[in-house]
Amino acid sequence: MTSGHNGSTDKMDDEHYPAYTMGRAAEIVGATPAFLRAVEQARLFEPTRSDGGHRRYSRYQLRLAARVRQIADQGTGIDAACRIVILEDQLAEALDINARHQRAQTPPSNDP
Repeated sequence: MTSGHNGSTDKMDDEHYPAYTMGRAAEIVGATPAFLRAVEQARLFEPTRSDGGHRRYSRYQLRLAARVRQIADQGTGIDAACRIVILEDQLAEALDINARHQRAQTPPSNDP
């Protein structure tokens, strides 16, 4: 469940750019590398691999992993928490698409 590149000319502005190593990603999320591997195994996302085969994570992936951690910390299993986050992400995307569609369909107001 990984979205594409947003077209930014600066890689660090791109929330999908795989800028973080596993150790740094775990530190940012407040979890262990084993947690990130479990999230990967639950198919929330697939991290990019460096030329040396090391996992690299984007800000978008870390945001998803942090949300899974919040849900898991409340007692939900990682697999179920990942499914919840996937559904939340899909809903947010659908609502965004719907809002853009509605704005495109709304005629401009003639009010002064």
